[in-house]
Amino acid sequence: MRETAEFDAFYEATSHRLIGQLFAMTGDLGSVEDAVQDAYVRAWQAWPKIGAYDNPEAWVRSVAYKLLVNAWHKSRNRLTAHWREAARSHPGPELGPDLIVLVQALRRLPERQRRVLVLHYVADLSVEQIVRETGIAAGTVKSHLSRGRQALAPLVSEDDGEGSAGAVHRTAAPEHRGENGSARKEYGLV
Repeated sequence: MRETAEFDAFYEATSHRLIGQLFAMTGDLGSVEDAVQDAYVRAWQAWPKIGAYDNPEAWVRSVAYKLLVNAWHKSRNRLTAHWREAARSHPGPELGPDLIVLVQALRRLPERQRRVLVLHYVADLSVEQIVRETGIAAGTVKSHLSRGRQALAPLVSEDDGEGSAGAVHRTAAPEHRGENGSARKEYGLV
């Protein structure tokens, strides 16, 4: 019974955050929700072991990400169509318009660079934690962070004095526009 309560508390504390992080990495909310659910099922099935890890949240995020990548490799064309549809529709109020703007900008970056940026700035992982979770060398992680910030700067800019919040905000659907560069501020990219 204690095991169930511990897992329930872990799920409640981490599930929404992981969905947001993985959505920022992929831009496909439906697939993210499925992968995160599957990852939590796997965590529950091995909870005595997973629950004892230093960071079970990283384990669930890593499993969910791998499930997403595997699905993407199997159905690249279908997933591309799914992303287009997700970009046209609002994913729900809990994710917010600023995350939509950020995801639009992140989707212009290479997948690995995007993943590193999300893990560092959205999931708030250190370089060392990213190295452990992804297997990418520390120098490469730092390079992805630096180049990613440079690439995002013109896409998610501060207020330009006209009430819009920069290049991505001007091109985003009206219901997905952020205010005054708040996507950069809220997700740590300022």
